[in-house]
Amino acid sequence: MHTPVALLLELGIILTALSLIAAGARRFALTPVPLYLVAGLAVGDGGIAPVPAAREFVDTGAAIGLILLLLTLGLDFTAREFTASLRRHRSSALVDLVLNAIPGAVAGWLFGLDAAGVLALSGATYVSSSGIIARLLGDLRRLGNRETPAVLSVLVLEDFAMAAYLPLLAVVTAGGSWWEAFFAVVAATAVVGAAVGASSRWGHHVGRVLSPADAEQVLLRLLGFTLVVAALAEMVHVSAAVGAFLVGLTLTGAAAERARTVLGPLRDLFAAVFFLALGMSADPGQLLPALPAAAVLALITAITKVATGWYAAGREGAGRRGRLRAGSALVARGEFSVVVIGLAATAQDRLAALVTCYVILLAVCGPVLTRLAPTRGLPSRRASERAPGMLDQPRPSTAASAPDPAGSGTRSG
Repeated sequence: MHTPVALLLELGIILTALSLIAAGARRFALTPVPLYLVAGLAVGDGGIAPVPAAREFVDTGAAIGLILLLLTLGLDFTAREFTASLRRHRSSALVDLVLNAIPGAVAGWLFGLDAAGVLALSGATYVSSSGIIARLLGDLRRLGNRETPAVLSVLVLEDFAMAAYLPLLAVVTAGGSWWEAFFAVVAATAVVGAAVGASSRWGHHVGRVLSPADAEQVLLRLLGFTLVVAALAEMVHVSAAVGAFLVGLTLTGAAAERARTVLGPLRDLFAAVFFLALGMSADPGQLLPALPAAAVLALITAITKVATGWYAAGREGAGRRGRLRAGSALVARGEFSVVVIGLAATAQDRLAALVTCYVILLAVCGPVLTRLAPTRGLPSRRASERAPGMLDQPRPSTAASAPDPAGSGTRSG
């Protein structure tokens, strides 16, 4: 089998550069996500050092990276815990929709876009990036925070909303009739509901099959099953990320811990490729004309996302610092907005440049804002005497946790 030399060389250079970027970011206690995105701009179309031979691998690896990010995120929670959290955050989903979709719709109307363009821009401003935020929560050791279930509930509810939104957008963009749009939305919603029900009811059986003693079998079975579920989700216009997250929810206890250990290195590799691909999807030369409008829209919707997180974290009993962390975590936009561009931008040239610039701004600035958000207060002496690493582990559902009287936003424990 002949392997192109150019592919090996470009991949080697890319991975070496990403390792140096990550090492530099860790040295200053920063997440490398924004730097990966900037590196993607440099090696993408119109960048200073394009990598055409590696482009197909990077695009494929990005899809796998998003799936692994959401799979491992789901491993930190149980289906029962998360179902309860979703019920508690139905009002948060409504607040999120109103605060973040309306600015995009208004902007589309002001820019003179047609109905499909307005619908597309409202979706791009509404949905946060599950992939970026999942990586941030892990990098910043916030999976055990009181506000984290609120952030995850908002993200998953957005992903579920996308299951209905994307078929609707596809029909509207193609000029389909209202009944075609209605049928597409109903079908996608029914599939998502059935998937959630199956995950809650029969998930423990899946856990037995996917958690053998041998590490190689754990990796092969879990990754294979997750990719199949993700593919089926995409076939019915549901995000592959939602399918991967549901698979993660089915594994609990020792099975989930084993899966996290086995999948960790693979997830980190493909997650880096995912963020690199987001940056490569933009052409810097086409972004400059759209920069002023995108910057204004990014500022407005960053504020509305912070307000969304503030409200959602308040329903978990988080204090002011926890609410602010939740809001800043939701600012980043990413993969779904890129999907929106692919569906609607072929007939909307201005929309493509605007949304691309908008996504790059928030994908870079969002993680920085999240890193600068106030951290939890110093742990108590009792907490600090626990075994190393215990403070970083996910704790039980916050449904039974008492509110934090100090307002630090961390879970009681």
